[in-house]
Amino acid sequence: MSDPVLLSVEGVAVDLPTPRGNLRAVDQVDLRIGAGRTLGVVGESGCGKTMLSRAILQLLPRKARLSGRVMFDGQDLVRLEPEQLRKLRGRSIAVVFQDPMTSLNPVLTIGTQLIETLQEHLELGALAAKKRSAELLAAVGIPAPEQRLMQYPHQLSGGMRQRVAIAIALSCEPKLLIADEPTTALDVTVQAQILDLLAREQRRRHMAMILITHDLGVVAGRTDEVAVMYAGRVVERAPTPELFKRMRMPYTEALLAAIPKIDAAPHTPLPAISGRPPDPTRPIQGCSFSPRCRYAASRCFREKPLLADADRLDHQYACFHPIQVAAGICA
Repeated sequence: MSDPVLLSVEGVAVDLPTPRGNLRAVDQVDLRIGAGRTLGVVGESGCGKTMLSRAILQLLPRKARLSGRVMFDGQDLVRLEPEQLRKLRGRSIAVVFQDPMTSLNPVLTIGTQLIETLQEHLELGALAAKKRSAELLAAVGIPAPEQRLMQYPHQLSGGMRQRVAIAIALSCEPKLLIADEPTTALDVTVQAQILDLLAREQRRRHMAMILITHDLGVVAGRTDEVAVMYAGRVVERAPTPELFKRMRMPYTEALLAAIPKIDAAPHTPLPAISGRPPDPTRPIQGCSFSPRCRYAASRCFREKPLLADADRLDHQYACFHPIQVAAGICA
């Protein structure tokens, strides 16, 4: 990686106490992202993507137990005091959540929410903050920005609300932006617009970005590297072109197969991943994906594969029987 490392997640695990026992939401995850780079984190709902992002932001539930290190710009976020974290969030690390209706305050105008952010982190005066707020709304493609500043979130469409959330996240020129399923509640046309907006602003500002999604199609062409998560673990990690050219993990293959094909005949059934994700409160002995994997052998049910280097040092996967792309069968 040519860019200096901005964020390093080292052996991070998150445990949540539940009435059914301990829930391991994130299991020994290691990730790195350089300044100006984009990392895609992909996986099914419940695989630990959002909990990983909350571990990075230090916004975990009150009773959660976090182990490992989260190094950001030379600081260990796990060891920072609450006041230091509060100043860091929004200023250096920003986040865009999947549902802007819950992340925006419904009883405050758009202008109030933008202006408060600018005054808190950049210490701008009221007039300068209002002018900057209108510029930010215009930059994210919102027409008549001065008028929008006086409106409330419920007066905007879903796509407009998400643009406002992006404007707030970008307002303080963060070094790292975490976009957690930013297009889930939007229609397909608006999804593309929001993703293009994020990519354009990421390049223009040379900030690092973590794009969290359940759709491999979203990260194709929009990220530099992809980490695939399953049952709280990273099971495959590679540069984006390498992953799509030579994916080795059966779970990654299954996610890609589930994407609708534009040239498919009408009413063609989508391939589905059989079975259900494992119960995180009842970890299994072997590979977490083995009950659903068509390549699984006896060893897969006995041992848990580690995330290891493949023939290329920048491509890692956790599988005893990786897919052989050329042959189309497992090794």
